[in-house]
Amino acid sequence: MQLDDTDRRILRVLQRQGRVTNAELADLVNLSPSACHRRVQRLESDGIIADYVALLDMKRIGRPTTVFVEITLSGQSDDLLDRFEREVARVPDVLECHLMAGSADYLLKIIAIDTEDFARIHRRYLSRLPGVTQMQSSFALRRVVQTTAVDI
Repeated sequence: MQLDDTDRRILRVLQRQGRVTNAELADLVNLSPSACHRRVQRLESDGIIADYVALLDMKRIGRPTTVFVEITLSGQSDDLLDRFEREVARVPDVLECHLMAGSADYLLKIIAIDTEDFARIHRRYLSRLPGVTQMQSSFALRRVVQTTAVDI
């Protein structure tokens, strides 16, 4: 699907203000409310807008510790990768899991209460994932930049 300048304006606003009303969005992108609504519906049905979510402040919900875990597996067979991915998707504290090119096979982003809580997550979940031969954990000291908005 081709995005025109109006689509891009709509997406820029929605990425930063997901709860904006259709009337407000229409004003911000200089469209009539009905034309704006049709465009948003098309962007949703075409899968450009994948979902709407509430972004939580991890500190305020008691999960201020972010840990990045590099995982190396014993092999690269489709079966092993599939089993690992199925199991890691069940770990409640994993926010993201990426298959990587480079020295590690996967990179996980995990949230925890503190280092003790991460030790619990490690013992209960990470150490039991299939095919893991090596794990390296890095604790984030401070978040410098965080956004979900991409330049459109």
